[in-house]
Amino acid sequence: MRRPRTQGPPRHRGRSLKGKPAPDGIETFFDVRTRDSELPPEEFARLPRRPIHIVLDNLRSAFNVGSIFRLADAARAAEVIPCGYTAFPPHHKLEQTSLGTTDSVPWRRFDSTTDALADLRWSGVEVVAVETVRGATRYHRFNYHFPVALVLGNEALGVSEAALEMCDAVVEIPVFGYKNSINVASALGIVLYDALRQEGWLDQAAATRPNGTAESGT
Repeated sequence: MRRPRTQGPPRHRGRSLKGKPAPDGIETFFDVRTRDSELPPEEFARLPRRPIHIVLDNLRSAFNVGSIFRLADAARAAEVIPCGYTAFPPHHKLEQTSLGTTDSVPWRRFDSTTDALADLRWSGVEVVAVETVRGATRYHRFNYHFPVALVLGNEALGVSEAALEMCDAVVEIPVFGYKNSINVASALGIVLYDALRQEGWLDQAAATRPNGTAESGT
């Protein structure tokens, strides 16, 4: 025999972030910005970009590449450089995770990662690999010199030895689990935002304000 349901206390009607009734009765007072930039694409393209180049050394997953494009867009990084067999636009799997940011992030492709690094070094860019190797500096203790290139490697094999030999430094993310590494796009997010923090860029205004005007400064 089923027991009769007891009647709990009456619930108060509230509002969710989308303006719909909240069954838990909690009303939010946060003003969440859910829209993309209000600037026209041509005006957004003229905004100053952070002098951070993201080099992808033979990544296997197009989905990871798409996530990296989205991170590069969020940081307004200088460019993404897919190398070797790394997927590059246009690519349907890449587009699923990039959410259209391949249109807002500059990119160029090299057949060889070493060719890309040689070009960057010739331009005076510091080259820093993100890899778990002996002698690497923990990422939060490394001081970047801008412009800088962050080199991310293959999900299974890491950054190639040829590419590592061309790097000025190597930083690592401490891991305390059974596995020795984390997802390549997640790794970039950690290191990329720490570089932004070091230069004070995290304290600057976003690319657009509610009235659609762009930030000033670099």
